[in-house]
Amino acid sequence: MFNSYGNIFRLSSFGESHGKGIGGVIDGFPSGIKIDLDFVQKELDRRRPGQSKITTDRDESDKVEFLSGIFQGKSTGSPIGFIVWNKNQQSKDYENIKNIFRPSHADYTYQLKYGIRDYRGGGRSSARETISRVVAGALAKLALHQIGISITAYTSQVGHIRLDEDYSKYDFSKIEETPARCPDPEKAKEMVDYIAKIKEEGDTIGGVVTCVIKGCPIGLGQPVFGKLHAVLGNAMMSINAAKAFEYGDGFKGLKQKGSEQNDVFYNHDGVIETRTNHSGGIQGGISNGEDIYFRVAFKPVATILMEQHTVNINGVDTTMKAKGRHDPCVLPRAVPIVEAMAAMTILDYYLIDKTTQL
Repeated sequence: MFNSYGNIFRLSSFGESHGKGIGGVIDGFPSGIKIDLDFVQKELDRRRPGQSKITTDRDESDKVEFLSGIFQGKSTGSPIGFIVWNKNQQSKDYENIKNIFRPSHADYTYQLKYGIRDYRGGGRSSARETISRVVAGALAKLALHQIGISITAYTSQVGHIRLDEDYSKYDFSKIEETPARCPDPEKAKEMVDYIAKIKEEGDTIGGVVTCVIKGCPIGLGQPVFGKLHAVLGNAMMSINAAKAFEYGDGFKGLKQKGSEQNDVFYNHDGVIETRTNHSGGIQGGISNGEDIYFRVAFKPVATILMEQHTVNINGVDTTMKAKGRHDPCVLPRAVPIVEAMAAMTILDYYLIDKTTQL
């Protein structure tokens, strides 16, 4: 089982949804970085379950405990170990489905691959494992902040409710003002009301998270294997429930001619820039200094509180109805996870770039 992500900056994570806890070890984190523990915890709080009426009712404090790699408020360069203890598991909610394969979950494929599975909340395949990503991503953000790189994600679509694709139209300071994490107050209210309605029905809904990376230097990424958009796509598609990744103009650009799509260069007071940014800040797999922006589509949560047809572990047709506490929509809690994976990827490729020339 692959449980590590990254090359130089590398996270190895462990833990299950209903186990004792979720944790990880981070290698390759630069020394001397000031570690703001309050910031790290705030990032976890943005991902925490039970934070609003449109998220799961599971109530976890998700307090991170660092075990190594930090001394007198700064990183030492040695491995950073951490753990978040699970406090509010209700494993009994899964007793009725322990011998049943839940539709569109990892139950069936996991069982066939490994011959054993932890049916309590999905075990290792649960989105609760993303706790470790958010911790590592928060540390990566602290390092990137020192070199002027910022990463901001927000909910840009829930079901049929969607924002304009031009992120420059929105005030990012408004993102955290609503449970939906949407910068448009009117659309945010529509999203919250819609998700609440879906939750009452026992159903779920999907949508899109948009992410913008500002201040990225020229030169990150590789021209063949390791293209920056490819590794960002790999990072995003590793998140639970992610179904599609699109950067720059993406599919919208297919409607344009090359003469309309090309980002022409010009000299801006001695600095070479582009007049447009259809490329999404990446050309030839390498960052060009413009904003990097992309969108990640998330499917509706597979667990619905309705009766569904399925089969048991012996292949016998049966029906099931899930119990427990589940998100009606992953989008609000996926926002900090998208940011975390982007931060980890950008920091890793920033460090890799430092090995390019003497």
